[in-house]
Amino acid sequence: MRRDMHLAFSSLIFLLLLIFLAVSCQNQKVKPPAPYGATPSKAQLHWHQLEYYGFLHFGLNTFTGQEWGYGNVSPEEFNPTNFDSDQIVGTAKKAGMKGLILTCKHHDGFCLWPSEYTDYSVKSSPWKDGKGDVVKEISEACAKYGLKFGVYLSPWDRNHPDYGKPAYIEYYRNQLRELLTNYGPIFEVWFDGANGGTGWYGGADEERKIDRSIYYDWDNTWKIVRELQPDAVIFSDVGPDIRWVGNENGFAGDPCWATYTPQTSDNSQPAPGNVNYQLGQNGTQNGKFWMPAECDVSIRPGWFYHAAQDSLVKSPEVLLDLYFKSVGRGASFLLNIPPNKRGRITQDDSLSLIGFKKMRDEIFKTNLAEKAKLTASNIRGDSDEFLPINLIDGNSETFWTTSDVIHTPELIMDFEEVIVFNVISLQEYLPLGQRIEKWTFDIWKDDHWKEVTDGVSIGSKRLWKGELQSTHKIRLRIVESPVCPTISEFGVYLAKD
Repeated sequence: MRRDMHLAFSSLIFLLLLIFLAVSCQNQKVKPPAPYGATPSKAQLHWHQLEYYGFLHFGLNTFTGQEWGYGNVSPEEFNPTNFDSDQIVGTAKKAGMKGLILTCKHHDGFCLWPSEYTDYSVKSSPWKDGKGDVVKEISEACAKYGLKFGVYLSPWDRNHPDYGKPAYIEYYRNQLRELLTNYGPIFEVWFDGANGGTGWYGGADEERKIDRSIYYDWDNTWKIVRELQPDAVIFSDVGPDIRWVGNENGFAGDPCWATYTPQTSDNSQPAPGNVNYQLGQNGTQNGKFWMPAECDVSIRPGWFYHAAQDSLVKSPEVLLDLYFKSVGRGASFLLNIPPNKRGRITQDDSLSLIGFKKMRDEIFKTNLAEKAKLTASNIRGDSDEFLPINLIDGNSETFWTTSDVIHTPELIMDFEEVIVFNVISLQEYLPLGQRIEKWTFDIWKDDHWKEVTDGVSIGSKRLWKGELQSTHKIRLRIVESPVCPTISEFGVYLAKD
């Protein structure tokens, strides 16, 4: 009897163990893929989300008609008659910009804040009797309107008598500390690659050359940013966070990889102004660093305001084309909107900016993909966490992915009714790296698949705009990927002429 009871008890324990193991296996979470290659930092991920923001070139050049001031113009020339930070930042807000970067000091050395370390600044100008601070007013207006604020501090200074000597580096770093401690949170610090050449240099009026690879001791200069503004990204020809795209035309190369390995022609240390900058246009496939591109361009032919260029403002259509060739290739779009002599954004610029925003809003207001039934050739672990429905949930933190051994899956969208579109949008899940090398997009036409377009790389965002297409079924094929792909968003849109 005891033996029978013992066997029954043992059987019960064994059965409970089996149930426990079955439930445990069922509830075991499927792990996401391992990261691939270089991956973005938290600050870089936040930067990627901005996509489109503005540049403000403003200073003595605004009043002299120059682009690169020589450093010998009197501060008394700076006198905006109706400076209005609310109008400037408010215009950027209405344009849909997510932030503004101010040229706090351009190459002429004139400072838009009352720096403790020089008199060559707004404190020596007649504007507000020398008590004004452009940096403060713009930064406070950005906070008011919910825009990020960034600073441009030119490493070259054509006014300072010590430029080219070790003493200037101390001066430059002191000014960097001023900007990073007195004006609230900074999202980007912009370092120009133009360094060394002719200048006034305190009256010396001569040419001064520097070794761009070592003069600024960039590693220690960048440490100041890391210490005082740890959430900021650093921009220059060589990053270390954001790279120059290699042109000032506002577009990236195709493809434009988010990873990059800076190179020089003589094997010297890559540095701002000392790099094969043309390579930044495409980046480096499987590059050493996560260093995405920023595409800078002015809404006018010049970077500073010149009245003669009022009729030469880029149209909304031109800006939209640049948007597709910058943001649409995985880079950011940094558009310069220079305040005029009054200290305001002109009506010509404003009308173009608002027209550009209306065009973007019209295109992207309705994602036709949200009406589709999604099926994928593979889902990682058959887990609900990695379903293709994640592609149309509007949440960039969710994604569709496959088993590790599946590198070339396909995704199909079925629609109950025929849709008409001419724009598609793809986004990879960036925390796991840039993984997709080639892709193809097809539509179902006349009882067979017809290829519409293909591309190399996706990254932060990939936009395609082409001829009108009509279908009730579309397909995305990943053609080449060294690892399983991870895609976070997929959009299908109609851009009306």
